[in-house]
Order: sequence, then C-alpha cells, then structure tokens
Amino acid sequence: MEPGLLLFGLFFLLLLLNVPIVTSIGVAGMLCLWQFNLGIQVMAGNLYANIAKFPLLAIPFFILAGYVMDRVGLSRGLVRFLNLLIGPVPGGLGLVAVTGCVLFGAISGTGPADTAAIGTVMIPAMVKRGYHVGFASALVAAAATTDVLIPPSVAFVVYGVITDSSIPRLFAAGVVPGLLMGLALVVPVFGISYRRGWGGERWGTWAEIGQAAWDAKWGMLAPVIILGGIYGGVFTPTEAAVVAVAYGVGVGVVVERNFGWAELYETLRGAAVSTSIVMIVVAFAGLFSWTGSTMGVMDRATAGLLALTANPYVILLCLNGMLLIAGMLLDAISIYYVFLPLLLPLMKQFNWDPVWFGVMMTVNLAIGTVTPPVAVNLYVASNISGAPMEEVSRWVLPFFAALVAALLLVTYFPVLSLWLPDALGVR
Repeated sequence: MEPGLLLFGLFFLLLLLNVPIVTSIGVAGMLCLWQFNLGIQVMAGNLYANIAKFPLLAIPFFILAGYVMDRVGLSRGLVRFLNLLIGPVPGGLGLVAVTGCVLFGAISGTGPADTAAIGTVMIPAMVKRGYHVGFASALVAAAATTDVLIPPSVAFVVYGVITDSSIPRLFAAGVVPGLLMGLALVVPVFGISYRRGWGGERWGTWAEIGQAAWDAKWGMLAPVIILGGIYGGVFTPTEAAVVAVAYGVGVGVVVERNFGWAELYETLRGAAVSTSIVMIVVAFAGLFSWTGSTMGVMDRATAGLLALTANPYVILLCLNGMLLIAGMLLDAISIYYVFLPLLLPLMKQFNWDPVWFGVMMTVNLAIGTVTPPVAVNLYVASNISGAPMEEVSRWVLPFFAALVAALLLVTYFPVLSLWLPDALGVR
C-alpha cells in the first residue's frame, strides 16, 4: 500500500470521525511506523526529542505571560485610552476593539488570550452602545488574529524551531503584516457601522487623554521591554518570555495590587493546561512529520505538485487555498508539523525566503482561528457574549474577506514582511 495514502488517509479519516487532532496524528504516525517496519522502538526517543528543544521553552512562558497580563487587567487601561482618543466616529467602538487587539498582541502571544482580554471589555461595551452582539463577537475574534503575527508570537517560535529560522527575524517580519491585517479590518468595520448608525463614545479632553495614557502606561511599556530587549541584544526570545512573566507579576503585585495567591494559582493552572495541550501536539505532530519524511512521502508529494505547474504564482495561490482549508480543520501547530515537510522542498526549489514564507503561512493559520469548525477565536468570543456560534460565524464573513485580501498582499509582495527586519538589521 502507498505509504502516503495510508498516513494521510488514516489521519483524515480519524478527523472525520471526530477523533481529537492529537490522537489522529499520533495513531496515523504510529501505525505507519509499525506497518512499514520503521522501528516502533524509536517512538519514545522521537517524542522526547520533539519537545526537548531550548527555543520551545518560550511557549509555556509566553502563554503564562498572556494569562498574567489578562488577570492583572492591563487591557482595560489600553481600551479606556483608545476610547477617549478615537471618539464618536462611525464604528468608533469597533475601531477601539481592533486597535486594542493589535496593541495587546504585543503583550500576549496567542489569539485566544487576546480575544478573551479584549472581548471581556469591548463586547459588552459595544452591545450596550447598540452594536449587534454577533458583529461585536465576530469583530473581536477577527481582530485577535493579528496577535498571531504581532510579536511575541508562539506560532513564530514553533515555525522557527521546525525550519531552523531566526526567531527574532520572524518576530520583526510579522509586525507590518499584522498591522496590515488590522488596517484591512477597518474597512468593513467602518462600512457596516456607517450604514447601521453605530458609533463610539465621546472624545476625551486633552487632560482626560493624558490621564488615560498615564493609567495605561504599564500596558504600553510591556512590549517596549519585551521587544526592545530582544532587538537590543539584551536577551533571547526564550528569556524575553520569562521577563514578560516577571513584568506582569510585578505590575500585578506591586502596582495594581490585584494579583494574590489565589490569582497566581488560577493563572498557573490555566497556563499549565494550555501548555500541556500545545506540547502534546508538538510531540506527536513531530512524530507524524518524521514518519512521513522517512517514508519519502513528502518528496513524492512535492514532485507531484511540481508536475501540475511550475508557475510559482499559481503554486502560491494553491498553497494559500490548501492552508486556508487546513485551518478550518486543524490547529496551527499541527499544520506546521504536517505540512512544512511537504513545503520545505518547494521553498528550496523556488528559492523562497523562509522568513517571508513563514509569515505568509502564519497569516493563513491566523485566519484559520475564525473559520469554522475549528475556529478557536470564534468559540472564545461566542462564550464571552453568549451569542450562538452560528450567528457569530455569519457576521465574521466580511472580516474573513478583508483578512484574505491582506493575505494576498503579504503573499505577492514579500517586501511587506522583509522590509522591517532588513531595516533593523535583524538576522
């Protein structure tokens, strides 16, 4: 039997049977190890090697940092400052939500954390101001996709480990595309809000804006310390994650005084559960990837794709379509491990920059967080607002179209990703 057919066929069959993703990946990989006599005894060592990598230590700490920042309430000061600054323009509160998600993305490392932090503040405020609850939920979920691109990013850490790419360079490369995604969302927010008469709060006086900026200083200072330390050569991305946790705890204990032992326990518990899920996926997805590569499945799949067309623009369009569909079914980390062994030969064939390719791929996977059925941001927003998932999914369509437009710009204009790291001299 063709190894690739068994490996991917069993994987997708289990998914269709509603088997959890990590189980589907693990069973498919282990069965092929046994069926094709690759040595079932290598499994334990392979699983351990997949997670025993120093850069991956950044993942639990960035996840913990997001939980800490949310618990301390740094997002509330940012939202109040933006409210007074943006004022009663059409879609004003929606624009506050988008900007808040972009800014909080520089503190947190995951989309669901961004959705929860901004959504708990902005969704009730928007509904109270007359915005449709489905619109408010879908907007916050879509705006939180920028978190995956705005550094620090857990997704870039995983991609960097798999492809041996520079994580600081990936962080810098994600800034402009992340901002572009936020700007793309402004168009449907303004258009829909203008037609429906949805606005914002009043403009603040200069004194109020100044006071709000002062109150939000700890939230605005966090990305300066984290990213400034990385690009200033003070610490590595992994060490920056630890600094982010220490900063958040320090602000909560010393400044805000709202982070005690009970809050610490709940924060550590939530971060531990989230980290466990991620690392289990990393371990078994790595086994799946190794099995496919060892059997030569990835090389044959790449050759088959190149046989269809040698036009790089057409191939990029096909890859984007494939990744968008995969994002509907799988989480980002699983997609990296399943598809990157297939895509790395293509990158070498066309001499594509791995950093730009990583940004393009990550934009696809960020959009996947708002495309059902596996749309984690939508589920978080729906849970916050109480709106049915079906209703939130309908309202997300115009935001999905805007994000796809941003994706196409990132795909066909690599300079959007590479300009900033080149300008900063990040290697």
